[in-house]
Amino acid sequence: MTGDATQLLHAWRAGDTAARDRLVALLYQELRALAGRQFESERGEHTLQPTALVNEAYQRLAALDRIDWQGRAHFIGVAARLMREILIDHARRRQASKRDGGERVTLFTNLPAQQDALDVLDLENALLRLETIAPDKARVVELRFFGGLSIEDTAEAMELSPATVKRHWQAARVWLFDALSHGSGETPEARAGSAP
Repeated sequence: MTGDATQLLHAWRAGDTAARDRLVALLYQELRALAGRQFESERGEHTLQPTALVNEAYQRLAALDRIDWQGRAHFIGVAARLMREILIDHARRRQASKRDGGERVTLFTNLPAQQDALDVLDLENALLRLETIAPDKARVVELRFFGGLSIEDTAEAMELSPATVKRHWQAARVWLFDALSHGSGETPEARAGSAP
């Protein structure tokens, strides 16, 4: 399937929109699983469903022209970024209309001190701060958390070694945990005096 996806990506890059549609059909189950992971720890009353998330991401993908696709992992990474944007937009609209605290997601599955789900908007704000001081670490979080990519696929998409991706992933998770655990508004870099 990877070879088929690569051929379709090259055809899409060359302007073949039918190849784009075939690619999405080929990778639909993977995109659906990616969207499903976003909702595993969401509240039951969430108004956006995984299928709707995939469909909206597809609409945004279809609007992209002439991207220099590097492979399947790059495509999934772009889809993950679009899904992140959609979830953030949805959470902002919902929060603006209901002021109920926003949507909740889980990031720290291996850190027992963090039992509650996270507010998507708080996570987005922390990620934006992380992007300004450590863009590679923020990109790893986006690909691993929002994209569901493995260490190896993330390494391929970012053209880094798997060992570097593992280090970035660990450091970013610790930094985000710290940023999200302290509601004082003081940034982790101010408390620690350094970036991750």
